[in-house]
Amino acid sequence: MKNTETVNPQNVRKNNPEQEIDLVDLLHKLWVQRRFILKVVAAFMVIGLLLALFGRKEYTAGGQFVPQTSRSMSSSSMSSLAALAGINLGNIMGNEQLISPMVYPNIVNSNNYKRDLLQTKITLADEEEPITLLTYLTDEKYERFSLVGTILKYTIGLPGVIVRAIKGEPERTELNQEEFPFVVLSKEEKQAVSALKDILSIDVEEKYGYIEISAQMPEPMAAAQVAESAITLLEHYVTEFKLQKVADNLAFVQGRYEEVKADYERIQAERAAYKDANQGLATSRAQTMIENLDNQYQLANGIYSEMAAQLERAKIQVKETTPVFTMIDPVTLPNKPSKPRRMMTLVGFTFLGILAACGYVLLKPTVQQIFRDTPGNDEPTC
Repeated sequence: MKNTETVNPQNVRKNNPEQEIDLVDLLHKLWVQRRFILKVVAAFMVIGLLLALFGRKEYTAGGQFVPQTSRSMSSSSMSSLAALAGINLGNIMGNEQLISPMVYPNIVNSNNYKRDLLQTKITLADEEEPITLLTYLTDEKYERFSLVGTILKYTIGLPGVIVRAIKGEPERTELNQEEFPFVVLSKEEKQAVSALKDILSIDVEEKYGYIEISAQMPEPMAAAQVAESAITLLEHYVTEFKLQKVADNLAFVQGRYEEVKADYERIQAERAAYKDANQGLATSRAQTMIENLDNQYQLANGIYSEMAAQLERAKIQVKETTPVFTMIDPVTLPNKPSKPRRMMTLVGFTFLGILAACGYVLLKPTVQQIFRDTPGNDEPTC
């Protein structure tokens, strides 16, 4: 007969005290230190309230648009005739090439694009005349006071401030951009380009097929103007790419047209010369030769006519200005700030204060015990 033992839960608790958390004991510790917890939470709430009330206001303005996709043109008759002459037009004649929307963020983040955007005129409430975005981002006159930024600058960022003060400004050789093919940014432009990272943003919604560009600035009018200028400038860059493709297409068609025209004129001259030299002959050989020349002439004439028509279409494409963006949500002047979110800031700091205070109360005995058990921290004995 086997002996059976009854497992007592209380014995398990006594044998494995580290495997069970006594919730009542934790609550008791928190209750004992309730005044300390309330003080810490109150301090965090005050910080959150100050940030919510005196934090720098930011206004966000943006617009949504749909980029134009490639469209095919009907040119099957011309392609078939050109193929008979050994000319492969491929996709150059069939598609209007545009930049992929997935490349738009790279354009917006490029130095050339940002440098052009810095010339945008913005209107400020305290200024009678518009100023450039470059001036706004580099002139100390327009630098806004930020409580959080000042605290971080002279606490966490204090070592960097000291190092920069000791080293001073690095020497910089001014280069003439006309002599070099690469982009040369001035000191002010480099500072402004870096600041644009926090102002301008682009979001490509590949799933829904639209793109959104937004700008965030302390002035609502300035935010709307920068967002509008950013969309217009991006459209200009894409249009320039489109025109470059069309111009390359025109050059290709022009070259092929000259070749086809030369072949057509050569065949036309040979046909006329042979007929003039063999007038009145009714031999089969002469008739066959004339028919062969007539067939070559008709084929060359058809290709020449199609190439001439295609050349005219290519010239029209270069001159036409077709918009490549279709706006679905134009830029609107913001009437209320997007930052700071006061209620969210206050709730967030309150929750952070509760976590910090409770974590300190619960972890303090464990940390103290670890330091006591560490070799070398024992109290000296007499």
